[in-house]
Amino acid sequence: MIVVDTNIIVYLYLSSERSEQVEQLLEKDSEWVAPLLWKSELRNVLALYIRKEILSIEEAQEVMEAALMLMDGREYEVVSFRVLELVAKSACSAYDCEFVALAQDLGVQLVTVDKKILREFPNIAVELSEYISQ
Repeated sequence: MIVVDTNIIVYLYLSSERSEQVEQLLEKDSEWVAPLLWKSELRNVLALYIRKEILSIEEAQEVMEAALMLMDGREYEVVSFRVLELVAKSACSAYDCEFVALAQDLGVQLVTVDKKILREFPNIAVELSEYISQ
């Protein structure tokens, strides 16, 4: 089991230079979990893609549906006090700290490409390419 941030989920469904690595990640460890926040963040990314006419509304809905199926039963609420403690000790946003808090609570790694999270939480966060090469 690993915590993945929203960027990892996005790279699985929206073609990018990281998509192949994310597919390798899914093969290596298919038990992905995330805080409930991931849905709102993904909807925000899809909204941007719709507005920039990169995706149609139908395509965005298909991506959302596929991601919801992947993450079904793998979403967790995080404790606000824990998130705020992490915010106070780092330069990361509360959004980012939700993923960190979940990884800490579950005792698993957070796989991300977010440089700030990797820098601020090196004991729990691991870079995507590093994780798949382990």
